[in-house]
Amino acid sequence: MNKQASIASRQHAQGGFTLIELIVVIVILGILAATALPKFANLGGDARFASLNAAAGSLKSVASMAHGQALVNNPGVTAANGSTTTMEGTVVNLTFTYPTADATVTTAAGLTAADYTINQGPVTAVAGSTPAVAADEILVRPKSVSTAAGENCWIKYKQATSAIVPPVVTVNATATNCQ
Repeated sequence: MNKQASIASRQHAQGGFTLIELIVVIVILGILAATALPKFANLGGDARFASLNAAAGSLKSVASMAHGQALVNNPGVTAANGSTTTMEGTVVNLTFTYPTADATVTTAAGLTAADYTINQGPVTAVAGSTPAVAADEILVRPKSVSTAAGENCWIKYKQATSAIVPPVVTVNATATNCQ
């Protein structure tokens, strides 16, 4: 009976981890965190770059869809300056049957002021933060980009210049310059 009581008390006393085991686990977690943290810290630039690529694709899609709608609604019209088309409840202004570089194209593309800084031209360049934007352009930058990186982390939508020259969407962003 003495042996059984002694075994039962030893089993009951070993219910937790020793101090050495806890220290080893903490050290291992510290090493893992130190090697993994830099990898995750650099993902901000990648996310902003991906966001701008998605925004560029959205602007290109809106331009194509608005152009198609304008041609279907007004067959044979190539210089529909001043006309409009409605896309999902948003009235989009048109120049040469393509969206004009104004707030209607960014609204139709789903680009909001909550996520992006949207500059409609003309805007004078600000050294170290904002590139110049012509009167027929819109500049889109992520809100989360630093002021210094804002000079190089952007996309531009330049409206159509004639019935045969569609709008141009320029992506001036990389994961590196969007840090």
